Amino acid sequence: MERIWLQHYPKDIPADINPDTYSSLLNVFDESTERYRALPAFFHMGRTITYQELRDYSERFASYLQHVLHLKQGDRIALMLPNSLPYPIALWGALRAGLTVVNVNPLYTVPEWVHQLNDCGAETILVSMPFIEVVQKGLSATAIKNVIVANMGDLLPPIKSCFINFYVRYFQRKKWNSALFKKINFQDVLRIGEKTPFTPVTCAGDDIAFLQYTGGTTGASKGAILTHRNIIANILQAEAWVGSKIRYGNDIMITALPLYHIFSLLANCLLVTRVGGLSVLISDPRRLSAVISTMRQFKFTLITGVNTLFSELLRHPSFMKCDFSALKIGLCGAMPVQKNVLTEWEKITGCALTEAYGLTEASPCVAINPLDGSHHPGSIGLPVPSTDVAILDDTGQSVNNGEPGELAVKGPQVMRGYWQNPLETKKATNEAGWLLTGDIAIMDENGFISIVDRKKDMVVVSGFKVYPNEIEEVLLQMPGILEAAIKAVPDTHTGEAVKAFVVTHRTDITEQAIRTFCHDRLTGYKRPKYIEFRSELPKSPVGKVLRRLLE
Repeated sequence: MERIWLQHYPKDIPADINPDTYSSLLNVFDESTERYRALPAFFHMGRTITYQELRDYSERFASYLQHVLHLKQGDRIALMLPNSLPYPIALWGALRAGLTVVNVNPLYTVPEWVHQLNDCGAETILVSMPFIEVVQKGLSATAIKNVIVANMGDLLPPIKSCFINFYVRYFQRKKWNSALFKKINFQDVLRIGEKTPFTPVTCAGDDIAFLQYTGGTTGASKGAILTHRNIIANILQAEAWVGSKIRYGNDIMITALPLYHIFSLLANCLLVTRVGGLSVLISDPRRLSAVISTMRQFKFTLITGVNTLFSELLRHPSFMKCDFSALKIGLCGAMPVQKNVLTEWEKITGCALTEAYGLTEASPCVAINPLDGSHHPGSIGLPVPSTDVAILDDTGQSVNNGEPGELAVKGPQVMRGYWQNPLETKKATNEAGWLLTGDIAIMDENGFISIVDRKKDMVVVSGFKVYPNEIEEVLLQMPGILEAAIKAVPDTHTGEAVKAFVVTHRTDITEQAIRTFCHDRLTGYKRPKYIEFRSELPKSPVGKVLRRLLE
């Protein structure tokens, strides 16, 4: 497909990047920690570690993995951690030891994390103390041999560390049976690892850096194989796009999204390390007062988030007290952004929210809106450098500009396939080698892409295609509706019908009021036939509504 979008690139963005600039992520890490060694790298709860400390701590962690646990290059290690200082240390330590990192959502239930651990075959896990009970319940069903436990107060200032660790241990004191399995303390790992020299390894671009599991929003979670070259490509693609706004060695990034999620992993950890920025880690974005309190400590320049987070921040009375004078980029991904959120955010902060699009299988970034003021609200922007996209119909042929079809992607950031799952890998790609995203999109004559909906979430009413996002956007325009989700339900007359799930706190928002509101805004077959009120909608850890859990 012709790259029509290149003519609308901001002038300083290249058409292509070289994914072979570095042979592995280890070279990226070595370069950054040498160049920025005295500068702050990560902050959490009052403690900042520099790039030199990140290098030293990660080396100790790697040494322990090599010389005490005797893990070999290519072995998998699971990280089940919230945003905290042990995460970047363990992440880079594992990569420096030549291991493959498997990020695990700490909020997973026992069946969910057991499935992931059995699928990846990891024998070592690093888990945060508050989630240790879940791990213990599923241990016997996995191949895990080594359990490293990070206390919430690890690496924090001494008084704060003692208080937090005592508090957590008090409530966890009966939740770990040492007779069944021995656990290793993270602090002991760093202490012991310091005694034995780290043995540097050499990694190639095709070596697996991450087995990054899909969120499971459309079915069973699958492990996307992301190589060092995949991740390097996406770092360089993202850097090329935001480079004009970056002050190397001086930027401060607010990290409220969990680093185990691919969006935050790339933007708030790997890219930040690449440019020598400071990543301000926030463990629990649901505690908005704590989030804002942390934000107020910094004159931050960058922030990432999803619609849910930005919307809730805007509604919090203390948000206005933050200092937005240095804010240059607000990057939003993972889900569509409501128009009122875009407008209100820019009004309050003076900085536009930049919408982007990605998926786990693409490391994740595929498209971003320009940062030069030419962005298109409601669009996911233009494909990033070295990325080809196509909009395909059901036969695999390209559709005309302005027509909906499935978004397909090619580029150096696209995964090798799904771990030990050739059937799902085959389903994810077509014969021409395009990654099929499952998202229905439209491209305009300038190359800007808009996501219409998930292909699997589409409702077919009497043969007419109905896209849930369109109806949700209409419902959210109704004053008093806080959240809305649309799902297909069986219907004897039309095959499928539209059902709306609505969250509101107002008693005057009735079924009839909603039907009246929709009547003049939606054609007949698009109007919700069924309406159900909920106190809340099921969401993923980053705030994406899980339509599959609605019944």
